[in-house]
Amino acid sequence: MLIATWNINGVKARIDSLCAWLEAASPDIACLQEIKSVDEGFPRAPIEALGYHVETFGQKGFNGVALLSKQAPAEVLRGLPGDDTDEQSRYIEGLWKIDGRRLRVASIYLPNGNPLGTEKFDYKLAWMERLIAHAGTLLENEDDLVLAGDYNVIPMPIDVANPEAWLGDALFQPESRAALRRLVNLGLTDAVRACSEAPETYTFWDYQAGAWQKNNGIRIDHLLISPEVQERMVSVGIEKHVRGWEKPSDHVPVMIQLAA
Repeated sequence: MLIATWNINGVKARIDSLCAWLEAASPDIACLQEIKSVDEGFPRAPIEALGYHVETFGQKGFNGVALLSKQAPAEVLRGLPGDDTDEQSRYIEGLWKIDGRRLRVASIYLPNGNPLGTEKFDYKLAWMERLIAHAGTLLENEDDLVLAGDYNVIPMPIDVANPEAWLGDALFQPESRAALRRLVNLGLTDAVRACSEAPETYTFWDYQAGAWQKNNGIRIDHLLISPEVQERMVSVGIEKHVRGWEKPSDHVPVMIQLAA
């Protein structure tokens, strides 16, 4: 089984690239972030034509998350629990029952948090606290669990080409990184780093200043997995070549392969 995450940065603008990638990679479950589309405007027809079931939690013009899967989920949760006043579409979670196992996968678009010193950074940290609380509840169920998405957090200096350039950014603040560590320390594993400690392992390259050409990247797209999933993990891959496609997203897909 292949499970993937990709911040598509506008699904309508990149529907051709998305379909080409789905055909080539053939993930069983793909988590999308930043679809920038309301539910009724999501271009589901070409995706469904490839054999995928589509679940969305959209928002006009920005944010928005989706789950694409070869098998329809048994249950879907839209919105991160813990704040009924939160109007931003950043979390969708599906439950699949496959071969007697319960697999729960979430697509996460964690708040950016910039600029520092504003309510946006406070919202980021509060959202992370809600995610920690919800993840703790999910782990108690002992289901296979994959929390996938754009976390907008650079975990360690090794995960950024130029750490000094990010010292004043919300993605690399001590508070953001500490909250991510607390999430992982609930009993989750960072799938990419479980397989490799190699430097220059990035998932995002800005559109500005030739970041892609200079490999001036950061790693902010993560697959956090439960012990049940880690036992089945075969490999992890970052689809770096996708960043070189025409009209690319600034993020690339990250995939985990699981044994049956």
